[in-house]
Amino acid sequence: MTPNPDLAPDLAPDLAPGPVPDSLAACRRLDRADRLSALARRFRLPAGVVYLDGNSLGPLPRASEAAVRRATAAEWGRLLVGGWNAADWIGLPARTAERIAPLIGADPDEVACADSVSVNLFKLAAGALALRPDRKVLLAAEGDFPTDGYMLQGLSRLRPDIRIRITPRHDIAGALSDDVAVLMLSHADYRTGALADLHGLSRQASAAGVLTLWDLSHTTGLAPIGLAAAGADMAVGCGYKYLNGGPGAPAFAFLARRHHEAFANPLSGWMGHERPFDFAPGYAPAAGAARLMAGTPPILSLTALNAALELFDGLDPTDLLERSRRLSDLFLACAAPTLEAQGFNCVSPALRQARGGHLAFAHPQAYPVVQALIAAGVVGDFRAPDLMRLGFSPLFLSRTDVWAAADRFARIMETGAWRNPAFAEQQRVT
Repeated sequence: MTPNPDLAPDLAPDLAPGPVPDSLAACRRLDRADRLSALARRFRLPAGVVYLDGNSLGPLPRASEAAVRRATAAEWGRLLVGGWNAADWIGLPARTAERIAPLIGADPDEVACADSVSVNLFKLAAGALALRPDRKVLLAAEGDFPTDGYMLQGLSRLRPDIRIRITPRHDIAGALSDDVAVLMLSHADYRTGALADLHGLSRQASAAGVLTLWDLSHTTGLAPIGLAAAGADMAVGCGYKYLNGGPGAPAFAFLARRHHEAFANPLSGWMGHERPFDFAPGYAPAAGAARLMAGTPPILSLTALNAALELFDGLDPTDLLERSRRLSDLFLACAAPTLEAQGFNCVSPALRQARGGHLAFAHPQAYPVVQALIAAGVVGDFRAPDLMRLGFSPLFLSRTDVWAAADRFARIMETGAWRNPAFAEQQRVT
């Protein structure tokens, strides 16, 4: 696997990275001076664990823990069905979407919080095709997250006139031909962390009459996005990665205001109705992105996500991305001798401004190495066939954590601890 050469100058300039600390004492000193370090206290994390998998599942925010406890005991437990009104459960999706909107550069009426990324992709892709009836091609990038492709394949089975065209990421701009209805693309490569040029590609697609559908799962809560400024048409994203909303947290969908009146949700469920409690026999869509709602909202999951989003109040996504990059810079500097000596190849972009929040290293023994790291209290993840993936969330990780992770990694490789037969069996969920 080779690094993705695409850059994304629109997301963040190559801010001066600052000096990389050269000792554990220097890490501690910089952590004390870092105004974002205090955020770690707002999470519940196991003692002694360095969690480098926040790009797959964010840890538990203490606010979410308290909010779910309150929603179960004080609301569901006491109010019963009355909670829909007395606790305003019915308004919770809209309140949650309102908190997500500034993180993606959108207005609240352009965002709906509902369902999963896959379901929202299906809704938006199907609706987008209806907006471009004379075009029959869904354009996607080679190597993007497989489930996104699965949803397009399912849609094409329902629409035999539709064709899916897969092209290398670096050829996307040249593939925006006049038969393409929709470009679906991940903002960050789920394996390497390479960022696509969301602003540039959105503008080029618009000029070609192509609607854009972005998957923001690996950048929401990590990086500035600016959907409205980019002229993007549609987007989806998950709530359980950098947003820390919990396992299986609800996803969100973005629909630019200019498409509200014409867009028809193919999953026209009752929560997307303009008057859901009238129980009218005919469907009439709600105003704005609320028409993307479908079934009854999962209140306990939404409660956890909504509380987690409090963490972002007053934070600048540009600062978050820069902090993440400084942490990944530190790991690269500390682990460089081990990485080189042990034959690890970093497949993430070498230019820091071209990557998001995680680093990926190719190695033939990546799986047992990751398992050995987990046993040593450094939680990363493995991606087939040969990638060790380490995420650097800016909200709860410190320089001291990253120094410790690099040190444990070096010891595992130097001692050959990863050769333990217990680490060889590939039984994985993530």
